[in-house]
Amino acid sequence: MKHPDEYRGKQVVVLGLAKSGVQVAKVLHERGAVVTVNDKKERDQSPEASELESLGISVICGGHPDGLIHEGVSLVVKNPGIPYSVPPVQKALELGIEIVTEVEVAYRICAAPMIGITGSNGKTTTTTWVGRMLDAAGMRPIVAGNIGTPLCQAAQEADEDNWMVVELSSFQLKGTETFRPKVGALLNVAETHLDYHGGMEDYVASKAKLFANQGPSDTAVLNWDDPVCRELVPYIKAGILPFSMTEELVQGIFVRPSYVPDTEDDLERVIIYRDYSESETEIAKVNTIGLPGRFNVENALAACGIAIAAGADPAVLGEVLASFRGVEHRLEYVADKEGAAYFNNSKATNSKATTMALGSFKQPVVLIAGGLDRGSDYMELLPVLGGVKGVVLLGETKDKLAKVASLAGVKHVISVDNGESAAAVLQEAVREASAIAEAGDVVLLSPACASWDMFTSYEERGRIFKEAVHNL
Repeated sequence: MKHPDEYRGKQVVVLGLAKSGVQVAKVLHERGAVVTVNDKKERDQSPEASELESLGISVICGGHPDGLIHEGVSLVVKNPGIPYSVPPVQKALELGIEIVTEVEVAYRICAAPMIGITGSNGKTTTTTWVGRMLDAAGMRPIVAGNIGTPLCQAAQEADEDNWMVVELSSFQLKGTETFRPKVGALLNVAETHLDYHGGMEDYVASKAKLFANQGPSDTAVLNWDDPVCRELVPYIKAGILPFSMTEELVQGIFVRPSYVPDTEDDLERVIIYRDYSESETEIAKVNTIGLPGRFNVENALAACGIAIAAGADPAVLGEVLASFRGVEHRLEYVADKEGAAYFNNSKATNSKATTMALGSFKQPVVLIAGGLDRGSDYMELLPVLGGVKGVVLLGETKDKLAKVASLAGVKHVISVDNGESAAAVLQEAVREASAIAEAGDVVLLSPACASWDMFTSYEERGRIFKEAVHNL
């Protein structure tokens, strides 16, 4: 797309009235564009509409009118979650109108260098960690995007002395054209969001757009243990800084001694940064990291690599690794009840996230899982469910997950039927799990599914779980 100032006097349609839509509408309006915001929600469900109208921005609620997209429209800015299959987007595609997400607009107006962080799992934890690392290094970070300040708002407020640290989804990246982060990080790739992307090819291609415009002066931080990440290397023009749990790298961030898959090893491990001259810096001992779980060691490696690529001194990173206690809904400790520990991992919206969470505990686990059915058979959970004490299942996928749990030989497999409300179902699931759990066990909400069949968000699901635990 052109710079936002170049849309002065031209018609722009913003699809979606969420925070990002409101902010991008304001940005374009302030730069002289004739902005129309459209949302399928009814007016009484769109409190943001009045604020925009008071600024002179046209707002249309309650559906997508036929004449919304026409040849006179110069740009469509789409809420990332709106599928490309909806009629106004299809019409824009037919007419050859530019379609972008807020990320592209924010990039064009931002004076600060950007760090873009994406991946199927671990984005929020890693992004938050990076923000704290850069703050400790005195680099004035602004954490924005899916977490923190809305991206367009942050981009307007940033100056050249800031660093913009941005969590990015495949939905957001798919709608970019010229976006070029100074540091781009791909944490991992798992099978997820296929209902939106239509297949892994489009999903991976959307993630890879993070690196599409980078050059030799930029840095791509890649998970060297993830085969999909490594397959992208020939297409990346930036300098590559890899991180690995299982390989001692010639240059990059790694663990020594390396983790060996499917084995227990009590050796004291150390996070090492080896630079291009093969000089080494010990960042921290793994057992000092403030978050549990092997996957959080991987997140820690990624965060260190990103911070170092941005210019942070490796010597300041160890203290931040130790002091950080995590983000809500991501392997979040809730309470102990009758000797059993309860953890909220509602953000686990795919099988890989649940697999990693289960691998974080040596204690017997009672798992609460299930949610939106996106077509997966969940067979990749078979190996890890074999070690689970019991499962309590809910949502659209409960029957699929029950089949996998039975194949895995799980002793207690309980399905909770949909009741009067989603909250009541989850509360019943917590009670069923507590009846199975004994002192020394873990009760883990890690659904392996999105929440939208029953809840408005994974955050709502996690909050209801925590409330149910406290009410036991």
